[in-house]
Amino acid sequence: MENLLVKSQQKISLTSPEFKRYLYQKIDRKQRLVGIKGARGVGKTTLLLQLGKEFSETKSVLYVALDDLYFTGNTLYSLAEKFRLTGGEVLLLDEVHKYTNWSRELKLINDDFPELQVYFTSSSILDIYKGESDLSRRAIHYVLKEMSFREFLLFHKNINLPSYSLKEIIENHSAIALKIIQTIKPYQYFEEYLKYGAFPFYQGDDAIYQQKLIQTLQLILEVDLPSIEMMDYKTVVKIKRLLFVLASNVPYTPNISKLSQQVDLTRNGLVRVLQLMDKAFLIHTLYQESKSISSLNKPDKIWLRNTNMMYALAKDKADIGTLRETFVLQMLSEFHSISLPKSGDFLIDQQYTFEIGGKSKTMKQIQEVENAYLLKDAIEIGTNQIIPLWMLGFLY
Repeated sequence: MENLLVKSQQKISLTSPEFKRYLYQKIDRKQRLVGIKGARGVGKTTLLLQLGKEFSETKSVLYVALDDLYFTGNTLYSLAEKFRLTGGEVLLLDEVHKYTNWSRELKLINDDFPELQVYFTSSSILDIYKGESDLSRRAIHYVLKEMSFREFLLFHKNINLPSYSLKEIIENHSAIALKIIQTIKPYQYFEEYLKYGAFPFYQGDDAIYQQKLIQTLQLILEVDLPSIEMMDYKTVVKIKRLLFVLASNVPYTPNISKLSQQVDLTRNGLVRVLQLMDKAFLIHTLYQESKSISSLNKPDKIWLRNTNMMYALAKDKADIGTLRETFVLQMLSEFHSISLPKSGDFLIDQQYTFEIGGKSKTMKQIQEVENAYLLKDAIEIGTNQIIPLWMLGFLY
């Protein structure tokens, strides 16, 4: 264990505390068992190490990656026991999905060592409440999303601006926009964000970023999905084919029979794969409002997960209307329920109807709808029910 402690200290000491993702401030430090889920590349490891840097000022901390060779001859439970006996207080576990008995041993650690706090990260695909042992009453979990437009401005441009709730934006968007545009011209940076701003590994080289993004997607498909769902290589190849079919057709209203033939999956197999791809932060799947959702129901519409993926996979086929819709989904997902209304583009929290469009778009399609708003691109400031599209980038 001494070697793990040395590696932990080195990693924590080398971690920069300068840029912290939105989730850093939201995590409840009083909880004993905390899970952080998210897609590859969003910054889960850095967040965990930043927590380690904070805790190490007053507590004994150990960070360990669960794919470390240490675990070829030792169990996670025995590590926690040894760490506790040496005065350990905070155990940081990275990528628990790479450890076979993660659920059972986390439960035992939580039950047997009440003086230990455990923070762990996992793939977004993993359901931490459906492992071998039930963690639903023990763990609190958070989801780390892609970077917002606000975070992109802070991380890449050193422009620090506050975030706003959806309710604040809807009710006070004109006043908020006036404050923001005193500091920046949003459209000076917005297109760059749509192309390269979702992940913190962008370093200014557009081609390298897109290459890294595609490599990240391949790792999700080739490593994460098979390790969690126990699928064979042939199925992985079919899912890759499905992703590229969707990339060239989004937003996609699925014809399940036709799509099943295209990618050589059964109907139920295809529906299950689409659900997994949604969990893996590869796509957004939406259903009509008031429609009951079951494991056998096909989604009514599909988008790629974020605008960066559209540019990386669809290249010059990235349609501006679809980019706008994808951006809205990207900003609102996880924090709000989203469904497809009878009129308008999206129904949010069963309360607000959003129509999305360009500068010339009107309220015509939603003028009879209660609590309806037009999210309009290419404007800096809105009026009444017309809200600038870019403002959703300040939700977190």
